Amino acid sequence: MVSLDPGIFLAAMGITLLEISEASAVGLAISAEGGNKAFLYVALGVLIVFVITFAVGQEIARLPILIVRLVAGVLLLYFGLRLARSARRAVVRSRNSVGPKEESIEKGVFYTGFTVGLVEAFEAAIVLVALIPNNFNSALYGMIIGLLIVVIGTIALKSQVRKIKQANMKVVVSALLLSFSAFWFGEAAFRTSNSWYFDLWLIPLFAVFGVGVYLFAHRN
Repeated sequence: MVSLDPGIFLAAMGITLLEISEASAVGLAISAEGGNKAFLYVALGVLIVFVITFAVGQEIARLPILIVRLVAGVLLLYFGLRLARSARRAVVRSRNSVGPKEESIEKGVFYTGFTVGLVEAFEAAIVLVALIPNNFNSALYGMIIGLLIVVIGTIALKSQVRKIKQANMKVVVSALLLSFSAFWFGEAAFRTSNSWYFDLWLIPLFAVFGVGVYLFAHRN
């Protein structure tokens, strides 16, 4: 029996928490429109990447990371702009007092969840493939515990998020996606390592895009 390595375990759990919590945040936001089904699409994207990661190990590291980051940035930019326009429509509808009828659920909501699940899981996979050869079991268990913590936290927050107006949730998720898009473009251009402090740029990016999307959605 292979003994667990605490360092590998904590590293795998940490990167899983960091990246998948971002996917969970998007899942919470789009669940205001797509319901619980939105989480299934996020989870599907995450599971596809993680299953492949632990099935083929180092092979995933052979994918050209620059291309992956650019494709991820383009996809997230597309969905972020699409949701910004959707937020604008929701605000206009509420001003015109069209009635309680909500906008029909767009397929784009589910595509968004699936894409974000793929993108964030792949970011975690980049680190996990470096940990797997050192101690497979520690990396696997760390990833599983990280996922469980994210799932529990998501369930705890879901009821509170559902109380927020749909238009405001669309502003939030649009800002998140645009932040992730800029982040991945930045990684493609500047990042040469997995330095954890690079992720801190997400905070000011989200603040800037949040204000920008809110002003766009609520303009007269």
